[in-house]
Amino acid sequence: METQNLTVFNEFILTGITDHLELQAPLFGLFLIIYVISVVGNLGMVILTMVDSRLQTPMYFFLRHLAVTDLGYSTTVGPKMLVSFVVDQNTISYFFCAIQLAFFLVFIVSELFILSAMSYDRYVAICNPLLYPVIMSQRICQLLVAIPYLYSTFVSLLVTIKIFNLSFCGNNVVSHFYCDSLPLLSLLCSNTHEIEMIILILAGFDLISSLLIVLVSYLLIFESILRMKSREGRHKAFSTCGSHLTVVIVFYGTLIFMYVQPESSHSFDSDKAASIVYTLIIPLLNPMIYSLRNKDVKCALQRVWKKLCNTLS
Repeated sequence: METQNLTVFNEFILTGITDHLELQAPLFGLFLIIYVISVVGNLGMVILTMVDSRLQTPMYFFLRHLAVTDLGYSTTVGPKMLVSFVVDQNTISYFFCAIQLAFFLVFIVSELFILSAMSYDRYVAICNPLLYPVIMSQRICQLLVAIPYLYSTFVSLLVTIKIFNLSFCGNNVVSHFYCDSLPLLSLLCSNTHEIEMIILILAGFDLISSLLIVLVSYLLIFESILRMKSREGRHKAFSTCGSHLTVVIVFYGTLIFMYVQPESSHSFDSDKAASIVYTLIIPLLNPMIYSLRNKDVKCALQRVWKKLCNTLS
């Protein structure tokens, strides 16, 4: 038993997405393309909103940090997931499993509240346009981003330390393609009631509170839009928040599917499918949604491209 525990404490085995050998090569190619496009898109969005003078507004400040969180959790998970397609046994050390879980929680929780901050920003822009520069000052914007980062770091450290201070025993196979809290809980031989309650309370609070801010903001936005007499004004207001609303629906829809489904229908396979969506697909879609539906971003990209071409020529 001691030898088994020593092995468990040294490393874990990640099962990956599928054990069907005929799917390994095509899935590796598909997810590699998705990950590379995601990294280029989000990194490009970060750089673009930093270097272009016309994108120095609260909206693009939050968009930059949304891209940072997308880049963060997709990079925390993506490379290790890709490894599972090309090795016989995808192992991860005890230490790096804890690191992966910690960073994943930091970025995923941060994204929830950054999306909420973006909803509030759109509410102020549409419902209080004259006071917008005063309410959404640089200091307030920095505060609305700093608080989620600090809070998510606290949540991450609390959950990670609690899990990895408990005893693992028996099986060291994690039924997932990365170290997530729920698959790790199934490997614990200690009493998991306390950590399960902590995760449930924190997940419930994070999801409900951030979603509540989004819903209230958009209810007030829609009420304000319906009061507008100008059709052009209504169209402009809808187009202003359309991209963010699309991202919110996809992101929260996936999380709600994963965490609110009945216990009888809950399985690690459905968790894997949902995890693929919010760790790989959403970071791929976000920069596309904001660039394809946003004239400012497309114009900024053209300006930067022209400057780059002129510099090189």
